[in-house]
Amino acid sequence: MIRSAFIALLALTTTLQAADLKIGVIDMSKVFQEFHKTKSAAEKYKGNYEKAAQEMQERQTVYKNLATEAQKLQKLAQDPIITPEQRNKYAAELGEKVKEIRSMEMEMQEFAERRQTQLKQEDMQIRKGLYEEILVVVRDKSKSEGLDIVFDKTGVSLSTVPIILHVKEGAAADLTDQLIVELNKNAPPPGAEPAKEAAGEAKK
Repeated sequence: MIRSAFIALLALTTTLQAADLKIGVIDMSKVFQEFHKTKSAAEKYKGNYEKAAQEMQERQTVYKNLATEAQKLQKLAQDPIITPEQRNKYAAELGEKVKEIRSMEMEMQEFAERRQTQLKQEDMQIRKGLYEEILVVVRDKSKSEGLDIVFDKTGVSLSTVPIILHVKEGAAADLTDQLIVELNKNAPPPGAEPAKEAAGEAKK
């Protein structure tokens, strides 16, 4: 499969050279990282992650308190000094406390899985939105530069080797830095509150 893809790429390159097309390359990884909305989105995601961690910490605190209460009840239920009626009473309370603990364990596991899924989906949605916004600028820039085809020079094959192994200097226009300037021309001043639509609202 990799060999077929490589042959296809060579054939495409030969065709492009024969047609004397204008080719451009972009370091999409660099563009994505330097896009000001990527940075604000990363901050928003970090905030949501920390909020989820705090919520889990709160549950863990409740769980520890329940465990402490259960240990106290267990000691009381095993106290040889108190009456059998009292021991039975504490044993019954212990049983209820153990049920609370088991229920809390299930709730914590479900919460962790749910929030992990939400954060993953949010990250994918944010990335998709940012890439779509970048691609609009890529297409507009490519048209203004009169380019026939543009490659992402950070793209890799199935063997994780870069698809574009070499580009002769001057043979392709590198739009990377121009794109970064274009994408960041409306960036808010340092310290300003980023626009909410930049990162997208997290789905609860």
